[in-house]
Amino acid sequence: MKSYLAAAIQMCSKPDLDKNLVEAEELIELAVRRGAELIGLPENFAFMGAEADKLNQSADIALKAEKFIKTMAQRFQVTLLGGGFPVPVQDEPQKAYNTAVLVAPSGQEIARYRKVHLFDVNVPDGNTYQESSTVMAGKDLPPLYVSDTYGKIGLSICYDVRFPELYRHLSDQGADILFVPAAFTAYTGKDHWKVLLQARAIENTCYIIAPAQTGNNYERRYTHGHAMIIDPWGVILADAGEETGVAIAEINASRLEQVRRQMPSLQHRVFG
Repeated sequence: MKSYLAAAIQMCSKPDLDKNLVEAEELIELAVRRGAELIGLPENFAFMGAEADKLNQSADIALKAEKFIKTMAQRFQVTLLGGGFPVPVQDEPQKAYNTAVLVAPSGQEIARYRKVHLFDVNVPDGNTYQESSTVMAGKDLPPLYVSDTYGKIGLSICYDVRFPELYRHLSDQGADILFVPAAFTAYTGKDHWKVLLQARAIENTCYIIAPAQTGNNYERRYTHGHAMIIDPWGVILADAGEETGVAIAEINASRLEQVRRQMPSLQHRVFG
């Protein structure tokens, strides 16, 4: 594993597939111009609208989003995460998988994860979310992609961040970098987003790359923003704030080794 620059992209995706992909391309290009080699797009980067609308368009979204990720990775010669988009379930027409796909510079898919934890929550701001009404939960733990260049990369999506056992599984496999692409609600994000990401970084002594949605995506749906990159000590290296843009920081191999040497907590586990 070498040291390199990574980017967490921040978008305000709307219920407009083609427009979102144009914005995503501009932000990927911005990240590449600033030197990023490993880049993550947020959850719902290709389409963010009502669950029913997303489901109705899921076949088109899946086709275009997957082609887009592969084309961008190849064009810019980067490793690129499409942080979450709907993929229809073949034998369940009323459901789609919330799917994250990691693609190599060759344009080849190298890892795929179907979101396991679905956001069925009555948020205290009056909004109710029922992701399971249109999304089929994945049944498998996320994969770990092992790269000699970029380290061991684990995938997750948004609400997963509240379930530390998922990340412990990845760290048990030797993860160095944990992706947490998200569309965190504005209400929960202000209190929980940063502290959850820092906790996952610290307890697993891993880098966190957390692309995010921000602003008013549609109707009453507001997302928190603050796409971040966090080091294994829990230090926030980059924070995109509340505007669309890119958070960029160095993934430093020697820093990873230093933190694990100074705080070898993974070696001190008694249970599990």
